[in-house]
Amino acid sequence: MAVGATPAFAHLNPDDHGSFASGLSHPLFGLDHIMVMIVVGLWAWQIGGKALWAIPCAFVGMMIFGFVLALQGAHLPFVEPVILASIVALGLLVALALKMPVVIGVIVVGLFALFHGYAHGGEIGSATQIAFAIGFAVAAAPLHAIGLAIGFALNRIFGDNIRTALNVTRPLGGLTFLAGVGLLTA
Repeated sequence: MAVGATPAFAHLNPDDHGSFASGLSHPLFGLDHIMVMIVVGLWAWQIGGKALWAIPCAFVGMMIFGFVLALQGAHLPFVEPVILASIVALGLLVALALKMPVVIGVIVVGLFALFHGYAHGGEIGSATQIAFAIGFAVAAAPLHAIGLAIGFALNRIFGDNIRTALNVTRPLGGLTFLAGVGLLTA
């Protein structure tokens, strides 16, 4: 059951690989992080305009804030369930191609990112805090960029037919949604 889920700790050990490499590996070796970060980029592309930079930046910024909260010993309840819920919710937003004002999108993504960052801070182990944080922030940006790149590639393929490009991205959101539901019920 998701409420009792604990992190997999399937990341590089800072003692063996260094703090930066450990932070860099965290988002890259966690399927939950990969799915969310790519779908965040894809949703930013679907919204367009200022969302192209505002939504991914909000994710990285709030992820770092959540990391700092964890390091300061702040208690944030339901971290793993909210991370799993982020996969479901963000996948659904992409599946529906739901456009909303950028500020609302920033708030939605920022809230979920807070929990992802808190999980990073809670799993830091013996890593040096700043190097670890830089590592996971550096890893997040290219994952967001993959989502954006998928959208822009579809723009190129379908030209002016944005509706067709959106319809191609929607199943990617649906698959993310289903994966999130599967993780919630596992």
